[in-house]
Order: sequence, then C-alpha cells, then structure tokens
Amino acid sequence: MPQIPNLIHLAIPGFIALLVLEAVVDAIMRSDLYELKDTAASLSMGTGNVLLGLLSKAMIFAIFTAVHRFAIFKIGYQWWAWVLLFFADDFTYYWFHRTSHECRLFWASHVIHHSSQRFNLGTALRQTWTGNFMSFIFWLWLPLAGFEPIMILTMQAISLLYQFWVHTELVRNLGPLEWVLNTPSHHRVHHGSNRQYLDRNHAGVLIIWDRMFGSFEPEGEKVVYGLTKNIDSYNPLRIAFHEWIDIWNDLRRAGNWKQRLVAVFGSPARNAANKSAAATNA
Repeated sequence: MPQIPNLIHLAIPGFIALLVLEAVVDAIMRSDLYELKDTAASLSMGTGNVLLGLLSKAMIFAIFTAVHRFAIFKIGYQWWAWVLLFFADDFTYYWFHRTSHECRLFWASHVIHHSSQRFNLGTALRQTWTGNFMSFIFWLWLPLAGFEPIMILTMQAISLLYQFWVHTELVRNLGPLEWVLNTPSHHRVHHGSNRQYLDRNHAGVLIIWDRMFGSFEPEGEKVVYGLTKNIDSYNPLRIAFHEWIDIWNDLRRAGNWKQRLVAVFGSPARNAANKSAAATNA
C-alpha cells in the first residue's frame, strides 16, 4: 500500500501561524474577529477531525482501491490526468457541499462548520467528526472512471488547503479573480445566516459551478454569521453531535415512514421552518 500524502498534517503549523498572525492583526485593528472560547472550540473540533481522519482516510483509501479494480479507463499519473482530476474533484466537491446543505443526513455533519458566529481562520478548522465516514460516496465515481486512489486523496487535500485562507474578513475583494475563484468574499456569503445568503456559494476552489448551477450570491449587506438558530455552546461534544441528537429525537416522534424519511433526508431549512412554526403555534 503506497504512502498516502499527509498534506493536511504537514500544513498544520502553517495554519496555526496564520491564525496567530490574523489574531494579532485583529487585536491591532480592534475588529473583534476572535473570541477565546469560540476559537478554542474550533481548535478542539479540528483536532478531533485530524485524529478521526487517521481512521477514515485508511478506510476511504481501501474503498477507493477496491472500486479502482473495476476502472473503466486506465488513466495513470500523467500531467494531464492531474488537470482533469482537479476539475473533476472540484465539480464533485461542489455537489457534495451543496447536498450537505440540502439533505439533513449530510447537514448533521456539515453544520459543525457553520456553528460559529465568528468568521476567521480559526473557523476554517472547525471541522466535522463524522462527515468523512459518509462524504466519500460522492467521490466513488472517480476511481471507477480510472483515477488513482492516491491521486484523489491528494487532490482532496489540496482543495482543503486552498479553502483554509478564504475564512477571513481581512481580505475584501480580489477584482477579476472573483469571477473564477472561491474567495473570502464569496465564502463570507456562504457562512451567512442572512436570508439571501442561505445555502449559497458552495464552491471549493472554483466559483464557476455556483455561477453555472444557480447557487451564486455576491456579497452585499453585512454578513451575520452562524446558524438561523444558534446552539450557543462551546462544548465540542454539543457542537459535534447536536444535529444527530435532533434527528434521533425527530425519528422517535415520527408517526409514519414518510415522516422518518423527511427527518433523515429532508431539507434542513424546511425542517427548521416547520419546527419554528410548530413552536409559534404551540
């Protein structure tokens, strides 16, 4: 079994250095980007993600390798294969990310990343503990098409490395690059709980998919970060599992199979709206 590139682990010192730098600039500018408890919670979530990633990455590599045995094409490691894989991975990430906002099963893992009411480089490290054990299914078509499993995992890591820096308020607008790349401006919108910002800008590296598939929203009014109903907790266990607990409770209350299916696979936004309406009418 080849050694899986550990790009994320290698980048951790850089993540921390940039986070500290941003915090220092924030303190000088008095822009109130950071809050100690919130940042500690984000770092706790990131640490859990890295530790569980040791298990999930091995599992995913084994699954990709098994699927690759049935590959339709023999693509190999040529330079053009990396170019094709970049676009294939980024396209796949867009649909995975969009689904994570539209299907509650995947939102239960992804909501962790949106649970902070701050937006800074620390927020980038607020990652799921459960999502990696499910999200790989979106990428199964890549080893089946013929891309090497180790290439796929490497490209996924490169995408995540890119996405770290877009979690900042210190970079405002990048001019013409805003048309092609996912930028801090686009990603601020993605983290907004403002009505017009909900479930927009799902890009990984390229914003072109959002523009093509109708989910793009430019940054306009001031972004209000967090969830439409914030959990108001810095407890890592609460952050990691609160939506899973809510799903379980909804399943227990469900009166039929349709309600059970909606509780697990329905729209998170619709589920929240129904609960809010029920609470209002109670």
